[in-house]
Amino acid sequence: MSRVVQFREYGTTDVLEIVEVPDPEPGPGQVRVAVRAAGVNPFDWKVLHGWIPGMPKQLPGGLGQEIAGVVEALGEGVTEVAVGDEVLGQSSGPAFATKALARADALVPRPEEVPWEVAAACPVSGGTAWKVLQRLGVGQGDTLLVHAAAGGVGTFAVQLAIARGARVIGTASEGNHDLLRRWGAIPVRYGPGLAARVREVAPDGVDAVLDASGRGELPLSVELAGGPERVLTIAAFDDVPEGVIVHTSGGGADTPRALREIIALIEQGSLEVPIAASYPLDEVAAALEASEHGHHAGKIVLTTS
Repeated sequence: MSRVVQFREYGTTDVLEIVEVPDPEPGPGQVRVAVRAAGVNPFDWKVLHGWIPGMPKQLPGGLGQEIAGVVEALGEGVTEVAVGDEVLGQSSGPAFATKALARADALVPRPEEVPWEVAAACPVSGGTAWKVLQRLGVGQGDTLLVHAAAGGVGTFAVQLAIARGARVIGTASEGNHDLLRRWGAIPVRYGPGLAARVREVAPDGVDAVLDASGRGELPLSVELAGGPERVLTIAAFDDVPEGVIVHTSGGGADTPRALREIIALIEQGSLEVPIAASYPLDEVAAALEASEHGHHAGKIVLTTS
């Protein structure tokens, strides 16, 4: 039997329950993973509140998309992994569980030196950051402005961009400025006067902007970038200036490729994945509350043991 987080109606964390269900059986191309850790993302509490149309497809529903764990059963035709392999990636069903299904081709190996919590924090946030940098064409010599640079996606975007030779300016609360400096970014405080603070360190403006904040910075981002063509948001969906790229698909099919690069950088010591907090599965409500209402640097994860 597997334990899984479910909800029978949309609402606050009060509607969550942990139930026992039969182990999910992998279909063709799928595997069953014994979950060691699962990443928590804003998408999860938005689904719980009913803010994502069509998610879940039916009730009762589950939550979570990021897993790290051990392969324990194979579906028909699977050759990419074997039983006993330690893996990370995106799940095909609820990840907030002790057992989860995933497509075999969506998983990559977990090196022993990468902790379970760190591995589980990478698939969605890391895959999204990698993909949006590709869409923005960020590379050597570019100046990239990242809003919410110390958040889940921002931490990956900052470090991946620096690894590609970009100069990165990151907005964050002052408590996270030392963290950004350690990675080689230039921190600036968000809030009123932001445009002037960015111009102090980038008098000629910036080449590209990633908005992972959604706090209304898009108009000034377009101004700083000299147009909307290289301004992208993953967090604002209303009143988006014409021409700004709205990205909603995470890492998509490129996620495994992104994860291989991210894991290699972690092994080299060139990329750090801050874990803001780790909660046992039984404390899923507290984890989601922290994700929605906390002001933390890095990722929140759930663990099953």
